[in-house]
Amino acid sequence: MSKSLKRVMAALSDAGLDIAALELGPETRTAQQAADAAGCALDQIAKSVIFAGQTSGRAILFITAGGNRVDPAKASAAAGEPLGKADATLIRTQTGFAIGGVAPVGHLSPITAYFDPKLLEFAVIYAAAGTPRHIFPIVPAVLLEISGAQSTDFTI
Repeated sequence: MSKSLKRVMAALSDAGLDIAALELGPETRTAQQAADAAGCALDQIAKSVIFAGQTSGRAILFITAGGNRVDPAKASAAAGEPLGKADATLIRTQTGFAIGGVAPVGHLSPITAYFDPKLLEFAVIYAAAGTPRHIFPIVPAVLLEISGAQSTDFTI
């Protein structure tokens, strides 16, 4: 088991959850690949999209439904600072995850996070478990709580 996957599983366990990660074939780097492999709707995939705060210099996480896109203006308004593209180094340094496997929990450093209310429409959603081929099922309200995210509209 990779260090990243172990960190996600530990974060879930520390939150009192007994959840097993699902290994989904060779690659699930995109929301559509993950939805196809999991046999669920695209919007049941909780994408972790990272932006760089242009004032703070920190990574900011937006957990959004698989079919939604983050609106840069709404996201900047939610974050209270201009946002730019986060590079792989910032993402890896702050979260500990590589692009394509960024989980909504288990980060190396605390992260400011925002949650797409669309995800709350489902009984179960699936999120990256720290690798490009692992996801975990979770009740959306539980993910909202344990991620420390704020539910707000930031999508197009």
